[in-house]
Amino acid sequence: MIWDEAVKINGADPDFHRRDLFEAIAAGDFREWDFGVQLFDEQQAAGFDFDVLDATKLVPEELVPLKIVGRMVLNRNPDNFFAEPEQIAFCPANVVTGIDFSNDPLLQGRLFSYLDTQLTRLGGPNFNEIPVNQPKCPWANLQRDGHMRMRVAKGRVNYEPNTLAPEAPRADPTHGFAGLTRAENGDTMRIRPESFADHYTQARMFFLSQTEAEKNHIVSALVFELSKVETPAVRERVVSQLLHVDEGMANRVAGGLRLAGVAEPAATKVPARREIKPSPALSIISKAQQTLKGRVVGLLVSDRVDRALVGALRTAVHKEGAKLKIIAPHVGGAKTPDGKMLEADLQLAGAPSIFFDAVAVIVSEAGIPQLTRDAAALEFVSDAFNHLKVIGYVPAAKPLLRRVGIADELLDAGVVSLGSIDAVEGFIATAKKTRIWDREPKVRNLP
Repeated sequence: MIWDEAVKINGADPDFHRRDLFEAIAAGDFREWDFGVQLFDEQQAAGFDFDVLDATKLVPEELVPLKIVGRMVLNRNPDNFFAEPEQIAFCPANVVTGIDFSNDPLLQGRLFSYLDTQLTRLGGPNFNEIPVNQPKCPWANLQRDGHMRMRVAKGRVNYEPNTLAPEAPRADPTHGFAGLTRAENGDTMRIRPESFADHYTQARMFFLSQTEAEKNHIVSALVFELSKVETPAVRERVVSQLLHVDEGMANRVAGGLRLAGVAEPAATKVPARREIKPSPALSIISKAQQTLKGRVVGLLVSDRVDRALVGALRTAVHKEGAKLKIIAPHVGGAKTPDGKMLEADLQLAGAPSIFFDAVAVIVSEAGIPQLTRDAAALEFVSDAFNHLKVIGYVPAAKPLLRRVGIADELLDAGVVSLGSIDAVEGFIATAKKTRIWDREPKVRNLP
């Protein structure tokens, strides 16, 4: 999302994303992700030029390809939000045979802290008996009594082995859990390996792997956040660190901050490697699928709207697996030339374009004067353009576009004329791109 768009969504509807997810799942439009792993052994890890136990490092997919092992699908909503999401307890210490813990310092800290968190958050040691946390297979242990204990333990013993209850559960030394056997050598010390000292190479690889639009956003974000830093010397020190990542990026940030003079690179024991191959897998935009599936198109209409064109657009959007939401100045809908009412899904004042992935404006010459005087309509079109979204429009909507400064010379491939039903297909093809990144320099001063 564009920063301005995210801020406006949070102000207009803080539950927007949660509702979008809930409604999609409820409608059977399940959200799903590829579930992948990167597999390597200790010998391979020893050959990497970074330490895999350093939580600030990632394993490039070009070095260890991602192996897709399944899919993660959200196929139902909670029946009771408190009973399920609010009481669920995740803990990395819960593993099955075949999985064990590495010496990753972040993991080692969480092995105890997560349990401590659940004890405090859920009120006691028996949180594993809350239905959402119970194992789904038959299980037994000798724990008993205590706060929140749900199982009724029979007999007198809570230990094993014992002679008072020979039928009590026993740990199976053959088939029970067994830890990983591995050789360790050397002294145990509270230090970081020398490989942890390379702070810049992967940051450089990440930046070089981004598209031009993503690089612009990184630079803009750095300028935005550093502009809030009150002490000039601190801003300069951050730029001196950025020089190790990418000189061009650092100079753009310095220019955006209006830093006087030329910053010098910060002292470092391990400078970033200059010759490094980008990792395309680290870019979000370059991997994004061009699709409307699962997305929502917002359609702004007025009285005397062309019902046939609206119908054609609705059919085309639904064919792509997306939804069409009709927005009108009045929640009751808009009148069509035949005197009937086109039902609206949303009222204009409560449906800004920030809620939609693409927008269309299908209005009439009779209805456009009302919209050009409506701040909500002006903002609807202006935000859509400034947030780089695809806009479809009929010729009657031209005054609305001009009113918000979208002159003919600013029109680009993402502003698509819907002068006829035949033009709907072109709008759909363009809307699949989701964003028109080439438009950004026209609407935003980039550092």
